[in-house]
Amino acid sequence: MQCHYCDRKATFAPEMGGVQVGLCDTHFRERFESLAESDALESLQRELDAEKSE
Repeated sequence: MQCHYCDRKATFAPEMGGVQVGLCDTHFRERFESLAESDALESLQRELDAEKSE
């Protein structure tokens, strides 16, 4: 799989709602940092914790 943002090979391929997006190391880090600066990462953590306890 190829990175969604560039021509490099995807190292990560997260999936949500049946949609899978390839990300290279660089773009994965950029997206992760962007999420960490927003409330999205905290919301995701709460959602994952809720799913874990079910």
